[in-house]
Amino acid sequence: MKNFALIGAAGYIAPRHMHAIKDTGNRLSAAYDINDSVGIIDSISPQSEFFTEFERFQEHAHQLKRHPATALDYVAVCSPNYLHHAHIAAGLRLGADVICEKPLVPTPELMDELALVEQETGKRVYNILQLRHHEAILKLRDKVATAPADTKFDVELTYITSRGKWYAESWKGDPRKSFGVATNIGVHFYDMLHFIFGQLQTNQVHYSGETKAAGYLEYERARVRWFLSIDANDLPADVKGKKTTFRNIDISGDKLEFSEGFTDLHTTSYKEILAGRGYGLADARHCIETVNVIRSATWAPRGPNTHPFVQALGL
Repeated sequence: MKNFALIGAAGYIAPRHMHAIKDTGNRLSAAYDINDSVGIIDSISPQSEFFTEFERFQEHAHQLKRHPATALDYVAVCSPNYLHHAHIAAGLRLGADVICEKPLVPTPELMDELALVEQETGKRVYNILQLRHHEAILKLRDKVATAPADTKFDVELTYITSRGKWYAESWKGDPRKSFGVATNIGVHFYDMLHFIFGQLQTNQVHYSGETKAAGYLEYERARVRWFLSIDANDLPADVKGKKTTFRNIDISGDKLEFSEGFTDLHTTSYKEILAGRGYGLADARHCIETVNVIRSATWAPRGPNTHPFVQALGL
């Protein structure tokens, strides 16, 4: 049984980590969040220590190090994006391996810094890249791998996930903290595209705003027009009023359906990490480089590679 700590215990994604820790037969020893709305712990790990001040959490973790039976083996990081780097480094320096949500950090330079902390501590950073474990994604990857070598697929990726007024008031609505909509809701798609279609060759941005972004990515095996939005007004007419989310990935005329099968992907990710097969810094670098370019890119001229929603919305 391994000892885990959780940073960011009150966040949306934290319960998936709590369940993954429990479902893999391990112990949530301590948790931290500035918000004390963490009653979910009672149904998963009521014996866990809980702190609302990082200094007290860190001191408790240092005390646990005195005895091998209580020392932390892993620290899971589910805090806001802009705190990931500091919390990952703190976890490594506590003598634990670290499991972090996406995006790992905003820039390749910060990934290089974490690599140095790994060397200094002898511990490792793992990124939750759960789409790499999704059955539909794995089947598509196999299909692409067995297609003729000169085949380049045409992909249209559309993801609209409506967010209310609360979003702009939260850290997610502050680009200094979330790093913008393309990073916050798109980074796992960019990792998925790389995982399936290979190395990125072209990265163009056609639109980028507070609530939506669009562009063109060309990989070794695919040409991808993409559109991401948190604005309900962007939902297709036949979806508005019925659903708050629209996800469509068209691959040379075939739809990729992966609306289901997400329930246990964090647990699967934990099992792989515990078995020594987790995804580390090198695996996460590609999608971090992608979003880093998207955030700073000058808009490219629009043309046949522009997503149709950009034209339809008059952006």
